[in-house]
Amino acid sequence: MAAPSPSRRIIRTDDPCIVTMQKMMRGTDGILSLAQGIVHWKPPATATNAAAQALQEGDTNSYCADDGLVAFRDALKQKLREENGMTKSDVMVTSGSNQAYMNLAISLLDEGDGAVLFAPYYFNHAMALQMTSAEIVIGKVDQALLPDLEWLEQRLKATSGPKIKMVTLVNPGNPSGVMLPPALLAKAQQLCDQAGAWLVCDNAYEYFSYEPDGAPPHTCLEAPNVVNLFSFSKSFGMMGWRIGYIAYPEGPLGGELFKVQDTVPICPPVISQKAALGAMESGRAWVKEQVAGLSESKKLIRGVLEETLGKENILGGSGAIYLMAKLPATSHDDVAVVEYLAKQHKVCVIPGAACGFPGYIRVCYSNLKPDVCEEAARRLRQGLTSLPATA
Repeated sequence: MAAPSPSRRIIRTDDPCIVTMQKMMRGTDGILSLAQGIVHWKPPATATNAAAQALQEGDTNSYCADDGLVAFRDALKQKLREENGMTKSDVMVTSGSNQAYMNLAISLLDEGDGAVLFAPYYFNHAMALQMTSAEIVIGKVDQALLPDLEWLEQRLKATSGPKIKMVTLVNPGNPSGVMLPPALLAKAQQLCDQAGAWLVCDNAYEYFSYEPDGAPPHTCLEAPNVVNLFSFSKSFGMMGWRIGYIAYPEGPLGGELFKVQDTVPICPPVISQKAALGAMESGRAWVKEQVAGLSESKKLIRGVLEETLGKENILGGSGAIYLMAKLPATSHDDVAVVEYLAKQHKVCVIPGAACGFPGYIRVCYSNLKPDVCEEAARRLRQGLTSLPATA
């Protein structure tokens, strides 16, 4: 007798593209990844030393408060004040910023509510919204991949289609690799406020700014309708420790977030919080030193993409760790191109279709050490130079 079917809601949810890429890599020996958004560095010694000390402490084995260790939350609030200029937000620690976004999707949206994502969007955001049965509304972007706020203003005022309850901005962008200007953030907040909508800002890559290259710095904003998300994964090289946090406006939202938090993780892993608190001793300066070390890999990968696909077809690079590259019209099937590069040239990237942006590929320049990145760039150049017209 056959097993009952899973829910229609989860069946309708997109398959995770990173899992697909991982499976693709397992089948090919020696493949190099420019796909998953990770960094090649390990956490600072202050983090690993704190984790080692935590193993000797009895409370590490217990539950903590649902929203995180008091000492850690206090340190995060101080960081928000000093680095982000945020003084009126409360903090909930989560098991990574993906869980933070899921907490929000469940807490803010009802079935059928409209939720705006600007394509190219972060695929896990789309999956979270699909799991809540929200109606995803794809926003327009300009030629530089910046959100089109004229479109947003008109859509928020529209009387047809699902009413927009939540707008998501990723700053700097994943997968766009674009830093959002402060004026754009302020205007988006104003438009959402006027329409009675939440603005969710995902700041997972806040430290990945490139001011020496003439790019703008990262900025945040705080308002009663704004929720900010942050992560320790990329900045401190703590992907597997799963620590993120929500900075949310004081008021009734907190109690609703606690319902989700207590049901899903109960609390974030205590040892990971202690390690993250240790990482904060090294702080922003340590992270910015690691980010500065990405300049050569970034320059190398961008050079390969511009050489093979044309400078005018390469977007991003002002923030985060990604570049978006437009494929030639003769090889517009980005999924087929990704499979070709992986199988024939042993280098892996992400198809733009996974981000609602078909005809492009997302390339990450932070996940390999510089010497290995050189080999990956060589393979990428060879593969893009010889793209089959049928791809």
